Amino acid sequence: MKLEEETIAAIATPPGRGAIAIVRISGPAAPQIAARVFRSARALRPRHATGGEIVDAAGARIDEGLALFFPGPQSYTGEDVLELHVHGSPAVAREVLIAAFAAGARLAGPGEFTRRAFLHGKIDLASAEAVAELISSENVAAARAAAAGLSGGLAREVDAMRAALAEVLEELAAAIDFPDEVETPPAERLAERIGAVRERIGELAATWERGRVVREGIAVAIVGPPNAGKSSLLNALLGDERALVSELPGTTRDTIEESLALDGATFRLIDTAGIRAHADRLEAAGIERTERALERARVALVVVDGAVRLSSDARQLLRQTRTRERIVLFNKSDLGGAGFEEREAPERDALFGSARDGATLDAVRDALTSLVAASETIDLSLPHLGTARQADAALEANRALAYAQETLNSGAPADLISGDLMRAVRALGELTGREADERLLDAIFARFCIGK
Repeated sequence: MKLEEETIAAIATPPGRGAIAIVRISGPAAPQIAARVFRSARALRPRHATGGEIVDAAGARIDEGLALFFPGPQSYTGEDVLELHVHGSPAVAREVLIAAFAAGARLAGPGEFTRRAFLHGKIDLASAEAVAELISSENVAAARAAAAGLSGGLAREVDAMRAALAEVLEELAAAIDFPDEVETPPAERLAERIGAVRERIGELAATWERGRVVREGIAVAIVGPPNAGKSSLLNALLGDERALVSELPGTTRDTIEESLALDGATFRLIDTAGIRAHADRLEAAGIERTERALERARVALVVVDGAVRLSSDARQLLRQTRTRERIVLFNKSDLGGAGFEEREAPERDALFGSARDGATLDAVRDALTSLVAASETIDLSLPHLGTARQADAALEANRALAYAQETLNSGAPADLISGDLMRAVRALGELTGREADERLLDAIFARFCIGK
C-alpha cells in the first residue's frame, strides 16, 4: 500500500494545556473514522463546524467538541481531512488520537500532512519549506518572510528560468537533429540568454544571506577586557539576571547566548569571557572561545571601562575591532571618565554611559536597530530563497551555467553546453521540488513537527 493510501492522524496543537486541542486526520478513511468517533444530531457539512461528542472504540464519551470535515481535493493535504476540536487537556487529546487509531488511522510522521499536500500538488516544495520556517520564526520579520514564501512566487520565478533554459536546449536539439533545416543559434546569443538566467539566479542567491539574518537574527558578540561590565550590560538589555556578575575579574569563563527582539528584528547577544593578555589556563580557554565568537559574529559590541585609564588590553581590543562592524561603549560613566577622555580618533563617536542607566541602554538599542536599517533588506513581497538547501540548489545551477558560458566563450561547438544546461535545469527543479527524490523529501520533512 502506498503511504498516501493510508490514513494518518496526529495532534496538531502544541504540547501542554490550552483552551483547545486539535486532532487532525487525513486520508481516504477520514469519513469512516468520523462516523465511528464523532456523534452528533446533525450531519457533518463540508467546511462547517459541527458540535457533538467524541467517543472511544467502545462508544464511551471522551469529550464534547467540534468536528470539521474538508473533502479532498479542496483541503490542505488534497485528501479528505477531519479535524476534531476538543478541550485542551493533553489526556483528552491523547484519548481522541487513540480513538482515531482504533478506527483505522495510524500516527503521522513529521511533516507528513504537508508532505501529502506537496505530493498532491497543493503546494510546491519551496512553499512547503516556508511552512516550517513560519512555524519556527522567532520575530515578526522572519514570520513575514516565511509567509511570503507560501504564495508560490519563488516556484513561478524558478519555473520561468527553467523554461528559458529548456527553450535553449530545444533549439540546440533541433539544430543537431535537423542540421540542414535548423541553424545552430549564434554563440553570442546563447551566452546572452544564459547570462540573463545567471543574473536572476545571482539575485536570488543574494536574498539567502540577507534573509538568513532576518530569520536567525544578527549575531552580536559582547567583548571587552575583564570587569568592563559586559555581563551587566547583557542582563540590563534582557531585563533579566541571565549572566553571573561579580567584581572579580574573569568571572565569565564561557559564552552565554540570548535573543533580544527590537523593532521586529532579532539580535543574538553573546556574552563572552574578558580578553586580557595574562590569564590562567582555564581563563585562557574562555578567551579562546571569545575570539571564536567574535570572529563568527556580524557585530562586535565592545565594552571597556570608561571610568579608569585605558589598559593595554582595552587599547589592543579597540585597535583589533576597528576594521569590522562594531558598537563601542565606554561603560561606568557613573564612576568617572578617564578612559573615555583617552579615546583615540576612531572611537570619537563611541557611546559613553553606564549599563545601569536607562538612557545608555536606549542608546545601545538604537545603535543595534540602526544596523538593521542600514543593512540590505529583502522585499518580502518578492520571491526569495528561504533555506540553505534552496541556496545550494541555486548555486549549483549557477555553476553549471558558468561552465556553459565558458564553453561558448572558448569557441567550442555550442552543442557541448547541453549537459551543463540540463544540470542547471535539474538543480532548479530540485529547488522547487519538480525533480525531488524520496531521500530529499525525507530530509526536508524530517524538520517538521508531527501534526503539520
